[in-house]
Amino acid sequence: MGNFARTVLLAASVLTALMMAGCTVKGPEEATGGEGNRLTETFSPGAALKSSFVNPSVKGMKGIAENDLLQLLADDQTGAIAVVHKASGEVWHSNPPGRESDPLATGVNKSLLSSQLKLDFYNSFGQINSVNSHADSVNYKQIGMEEIANGVRVNYRFGSDKKTIDDLPQKISKSRFEQNLLTKLDSAGQRTLKIAYTEDVEQGVYVRSDGALKGLQLERALKAFEAAGYTEEDLLADIKENHLDQTKPEPRVFHASMEYTLDGDSLLAKIPVSSIDFPAEYPVNTISFLSFFGAGGPEEKGSILVPDGSGALIHFNNGKTGYPPYQQPVYGTDRALSRIESAESGEEVRLPVFGIIREGGAFLGILEEGAPVATIQADVSGRLNSYNYVYPTFTVINKGDLSLDANGQQRSIPKFQEEPMQSDFSVRYAFLGKQSASYPGLAAYYRSYLERHGGLPAIVERKGENTPFYLQLVGSISKKKHFAGIPYRALEPLTTFEQAERILTELKERGVHDIKLKYSGWFNKGLDHEVPAGISVDPKIGGEKGLRQLLSYTNKNGISLYPDVAILTALSGSGFNEAKGAARTLRGVPAEIYPLDPALNRRDHAGSPSYVVSPRLIGDYTAAFLKDFGKYDTLGVSLSDLAAELDSDFRKNRQIDRTESEQLSLDALNKISGADLQVMADGGNAYALPFLSDITHAPMSSSGFKIEDAEIPFFQMVVRGSIDYTGAPYNLTSYTDVNRYILRCLEYGSGVYFEWIYEPNHKVKGTEYDDLFSANYEFWMDQAVDIYGEVNAFLQKVRYERIIGHEELSDRVFKTVYESGAYVIVNYNRVPVTVDDVTIEAESYYTGGEAS
Repeated sequence: MGNFARTVLLAASVLTALMMAGCTVKGPEEATGGEGNRLTETFSPGAALKSSFVNPSVKGMKGIAENDLLQLLADDQTGAIAVVHKASGEVWHSNPPGRESDPLATGVNKSLLSSQLKLDFYNSFGQINSVNSHADSVNYKQIGMEEIANGVRVNYRFGSDKKTIDDLPQKISKSRFEQNLLTKLDSAGQRTLKIAYTEDVEQGVYVRSDGALKGLQLERALKAFEAAGYTEEDLLADIKENHLDQTKPEPRVFHASMEYTLDGDSLLAKIPVSSIDFPAEYPVNTISFLSFFGAGGPEEKGSILVPDGSGALIHFNNGKTGYPPYQQPVYGTDRALSRIESAESGEEVRLPVFGIIREGGAFLGILEEGAPVATIQADVSGRLNSYNYVYPTFTVINKGDLSLDANGQQRSIPKFQEEPMQSDFSVRYAFLGKQSASYPGLAAYYRSYLERHGGLPAIVERKGENTPFYLQLVGSISKKKHFAGIPYRALEPLTTFEQAERILTELKERGVHDIKLKYSGWFNKGLDHEVPAGISVDPKIGGEKGLRQLLSYTNKNGISLYPDVAILTALSGSGFNEAKGAARTLRGVPAEIYPLDPALNRRDHAGSPSYVVSPRLIGDYTAAFLKDFGKYDTLGVSLSDLAAELDSDFRKNRQIDRTESEQLSLDALNKISGADLQVMADGGNAYALPFLSDITHAPMSSSGFKIEDAEIPFFQMVVRGSIDYTGAPYNLTSYTDVNRYILRCLEYGSGVYFEWIYEPNHKVKGTEYDDLFSANYEFWMDQAVDIYGEVNAFLQKVRYERIIGHEELSDRVFKTVYESGAYVIVNYNRVPVTVDDVTIEAESYYTGGEAS
């Protein structure tokens, strides 16, 4: 059996299996709306761009727009732009000025240095290819600029519909070659085809000589076929007749536009999603822009700011080319896209920002549109080129893989999302002068930006004079039990409402102030509660009566109570119809999350999964929860996932992409805010910040990627003074030295956090809650009181102050400065360190300033 016959048989088997399974697989044509490329007409660059002014320091570019702070210049031949910061004189180029002489970059990497846009796209097999604006637009003279208000729009056409070697059949029968081609050509054309094809006498065919078909010879062969009247139908006939593993090539022509406008101290760079056009056969996966904007050269000093966790710096030219480049998705992983098999390692990106810090100035990139589908990428010189750079990549269409088993043969075929992302993609590049060219300067700018745009909560009357003590108590868990040898599941109480009062009373009696209590596992069957379509307080921990008594106690004693709820995750399959309510993956199945086996650090597929709730149900669950929750007159609520997770739903004909999901989460947060509740939440994604009073599990470090050089409290410098926060519970973290935890709380201005249960630790043994193995409060009470006392002794003096300064004074010695001038110097070393005539003992700290 020939290759073609086997392929046909396999394809028929696959299609039969699909039909029997009652499912469909979308090809690229269906995934992108079916019409394909709408703009294949000849590209017209339009009229030359007019220059409004000239700046001698930016040669070869035309002045386009100007305001009191910035100048925007552009080169209408290459698409390159430059921004001049008037106060400092710093020039920020879209492409490195010295790129042509880069000794390291070659091939496509050389071309990318001159590019402003790069599109990665799939072929019919799901393989990734790419085009960029230099190699595939400028080189074909397919770029045009037009003036817009305060800026310029650059239109790109990528690729060409020019014929290639793939338009020539790999084989053609002797009779068709001689009668349909040779007889219709003159002697020159005949000579060309006899060079292009070699006769295989035994098989009775002519075989394409790929080695000979290059450059001028390929052009002559294509013209000869055209002169002979060879058509696309002829190519398809030859492919079929000779059972060729060849498809008729489609033109790979793409379009996209960039808009640059000046807005005060910023450059706004935007790709309207409506401008992104591509062939149906080649759906665009991602689009990257301004990859080398402000890139630092091999001799420059400076740093790249990346939003990894609390924040991190990558120093220019650090020589770490042996480690992977930096790459992180904004707002973490989309749980409908990735099958989560291992425990989370590293920190998430909570703030959609990045930056470049140079000696003469800095810029902060703020993702204003498309952040939920963005990935921040950065690298240093010495790997692919001689530059240090950071840029965003935005997803346009996601791809999954569907595995099929037909007639004993397994095959993986690509499955694309139905519609491209609905959001435009835009980044604000805010420019700062030399005095603010530091990460505290960038943090101060971003904080001010958020305040101006309603991105942080309005400051209300401030109560409390001490730093918060965060306490999470776990009410009950589901545990497997046996009766007469028959297994069943029942609730196991770990902390009743009455026991919670005892713990809180002891804390207050021992001098712990401003207690903020997060109570989880209190309703709808425990810690892994059923979806909040209503509220049923668990009787095993005291029921409604017990909850009301605890509320009365906390109100009288100045304790803030935040009952915890998960809205985006069906923690238990009980009471939840996953077929109707779960988000669907690209494979068309419900998005599942299995419990973690801590011994193997892998998901246990023998356990019961939880499910990612479809974003379309967020509003309904939120409204239903609030309706029942309101009758308890609580002042606050804790959200375990609404400010930390962001998911798509790829349900057929009802797709919700991640940008749409963000808006649905915002609508839910608005409903909660409208219920006049104080909101505590895990994570703290940027879009949720305006609604939060407290953040738990705030990022207190970076992921520690090898390419990074320093972790910084960028997140804390942005939110402190507006939102209270703490990291992970101390007793459930990897800290082995209490002094290091205290130092981190002081350096990062964080509250203290513990997670406890009242019952003995052995109550969680053999359950799916082994992470609570060390949570009994009696083991931790003394240490918690001591830690809080030491941290509060300083932080109460700067209770509501912002962090305005942070620097590393020497190796592992850091100074944090607050608004009043109060400061703390922490020494993480195991030996004393003297800095500026001040000696800080090993693993200790020194305080000073006005509040000392």
